[in-house]
Amino acid sequence: MTRSRTVAVYTGDEVSHYGFEDHPFSEDRIHAFWDEMHIRQLADQVRILYPTLATEGQIGLFHTEKYINKVKTLSEIGEGLLDFGDTPAYKGVYEDAAKVVGSVIDATRKIMNNEFRRIFVPLGGLHHSMPDTASGFCVFNDVGVAIKLLQQEYSLERIAYVDIDAHHGDGLFYPFEKDPTVIFADIHEDGRYNFPQSGFSYEVGKGEAKGRKLNIPLLPLSADDDFMMMWDNVENFLRQWQPQFIFMNCGADGLDGDPLAHLHYSARAHSRATRGLCQIAEEFAEGRLVAVGGGGYDLRNIAKAWTAVVDSLLETPMP
Repeated sequence: MTRSRTVAVYTGDEVSHYGFEDHPFSEDRIHAFWDEMHIRQLADQVRILYPTLATEGQIGLFHTEKYINKVKTLSEIGEGLLDFGDTPAYKGVYEDAAKVVGSVIDATRKIMNNEFRRIFVPLGGLHHSMPDTASGFCVFNDVGVAIKLLQQEYSLERIAYVDIDAHHGDGLFYPFEKDPTVIFADIHEDGRYNFPQSGFSYEVGKGEAKGRKLNIPLLPLSADDDFMMMWDNVENFLRQWQPQFIFMNCGADGLDGDPLAHLHYSARAHSRATRGLCQIAEEFAEGRLVAVGGGGYDLRNIAKAWTAVVDSLLETPMP
């Protein structure tokens, strides 16, 4: 099988700076991933891209001016909380978060400009951040901004967001709950047992978007077999809507042993999901797929899951 040469991964010291001291979301996460990339000899098979700083105007596509100013102020002060307790400010957090957003914007543009077909942004996927607040370690919602960009600059009408992180992607679901252009599918631990206490199966979108959102909650202790059984529903759902672009949140916190979730996947779940989404992207979206790292708080699991994603991005055939 010919492995694709049009897969890129963002790296470099700047992309690892987003993180918090003495905190589950640490700077070590990106280093664990990149060490495994070298061990598995994947680093030489991808194109390397480097972080880009988002402008305040770009961040403002999704976030309110008041909230952006709050982040800038607390970033300069170097202390305080950006939400109700999970997401502390530190000196430079605005710039670090803006680089995450900028990298996902850059990846989205490069794919729309046919420079690449598939890109992985490991520090992207800050899927809890809302337009007016941080939440769950997430300062700015990088994919939320990128979706707005695709709507406004490229006039796409069917943008898929698929999330396999153990926690529900509430920062994408609720802001786009009534938006029929966003096709949303999310497999996660049941909100009755884990943060952010949302993402129930009856949440299917509202108004013109009703039926264009799919939430699949799994009970604690669910493992690969449970994931695989439900994953077919995601693929069937996406094929029904024929997306023009796919975002994939590859959170590694569903793997067995993560300290902040109660699922028991192996990296097989990430391989299966990535291959399936690549195939759907080739069928309907000219191959356009941006994968973002999302959560994950066990360094070995992050290394396994994210390298499984990159390997699948490389292996899935292209036309």
